[in-house]
This record gives sequence, C-alpha cells and structure tokens, in this order.
Amino acid sequence: MINKFSSIPLYLQLKDLIIKKIENNEFPANSQIPSEQDLCQMYDISRPTVRQAVSELTNSGYLYKEKGRGTFVYGRKNVIDIKDYSGFTDSILDCQTPAEKNIIDLQEIESSSIGQLNEIFNYNSSMAIAEITYLSFINNQRNEVYSLNKSYISLSLFPDIISQLKDGKSSIDILRGKYPLIPDKSRSILEIVFADQNDSPLLRVQPGQPLIKLQNTLLSKSGQPVEYIISKYRADNCRLLFENSK
Repeated sequence: MINKFSSIPLYLQLKDLIIKKIENNEFPANSQIPSEQDLCQMYDISRPTVRQAVSELTNSGYLYKEKGRGTFVYGRKNVIDIKDYSGFTDSILDCQTPAEKNIIDLQEIESSSIGQLNEIFNYNSSMAIAEITYLSFINNQRNEVYSLNKSYISLSLFPDIISQLKDGKSSIDILRGKYPLIPDKSRSILEIVFADQNDSPLLRVQPGQPLIKLQNTLLSKSGQPVEYIISKYRADNCRLLFENSK
C-alpha cells in the first residue's frame, strides 16, 4: 500500500508497488494495467504522481503504451547468459554460418567515415571496411527482434568478404588460408544508450527507449584487430546475467 507519511516520494512507492505486481504475476505479461484514473482512486493519490510513476516504468522497459488503448506490461525478458555470451557471440568471422544471420545491409565504407574505426584497426589513414548490419531475433518466427548489430571487417584483411557473404560462404571458407587472422580473444565495452531515429524502426521501439550497447573488438592471437562489432540490445526484453568464478 501507499504510505503518505513515509519520506519516500509517493511516485516511487507506486512504482515499486507496480513492479512487485509485475514480478508476482499479478500484472501478467502483455496485460493492461489500471488506467491513471483508476490508480488515482485505488491509492488516493494525484494524477501527476501516477503519471510520473508510469512514465518512469515505461522508460525503464516494464511497461509500454498503445495509443487509444492504454498501458501494458512487457513480456518476459530474454536472458543472455554472460558466461556463454562473449565478444564472439555476435561475430561474423566466428559464426559457423554467417550467411544465415539476418543481414539487412552489406556495404563497403571508408574507415574515416566512422571516427573510431581508424583507432580500432590501428590505421594511420582511411581504409576500406566492410560494414555488415544484421538483426537478432528471440525465436525463429522472427517476430520479436532483440538486437541490432553492425560488424566492421577490414577489406585489406578479408578483401572478398562482401561477395563471400552474398554467396552464402561459411566461416571456414572465409577464413581458409588466413589462420593468423582467426579471432582468438575479445575486448568488450558495455554501456546504456537510448534509441535514436535510426535504431527505432529496426528494433521496433520508440525513440529514447533504453538500449544495452555492447562494443566488441575481436583480436587475433598476435593481437591484431580483425573485427569490430557494435550490438544494441533492447533493454525491455533482454537482461544480462553475469556469472564469474575465482
């Protein structure tokens, strides 16, 4: 219940209460929660208080709104197990059948067109890079996207990779004769970002919705960068599980 004499702001109390109801399945996935007016009456609180709580829960991925219908609970989040997830998970080079990835764009760009690529690949001047854009889905029906990925691979190292991907070649074919360039280790950066106008239609989210951004640089045994991957995961249907041992 809401305690009006508590030092905790009323909107935070309501927010925690709704989260508990979601976690206890009182508000099941994809079910509609009570309207703002109903919540005001149920807990004897003001509409601005309710609106702030619902707005924060929407921004943090617990709820979503449908125009003209109301506010609903997001479905259960997909778990990405970090002990199995690594910088190689979203790789093109380390994928057994990269052509089976849901590639939506494949093009050659200059490394100077994206500021950090020269630094990542240790280039002193602009070089040709393959940019591969692809989506990941929760299930094979491909009706629920959970990540947008961009892979960058140097064309000086893999000059035929664009045509090889178009021809459906396997990673064995792509890496044949290039043993020193096989990805061996990764360096990763994780941060929270917000969906922009480019991400939103592909990830099927509203602009401004939180995303989990993972940047992975794959290195060969000699330490040479061979692939750089930017993955943006929908924070509303993914959670990251970390498991470490000493």
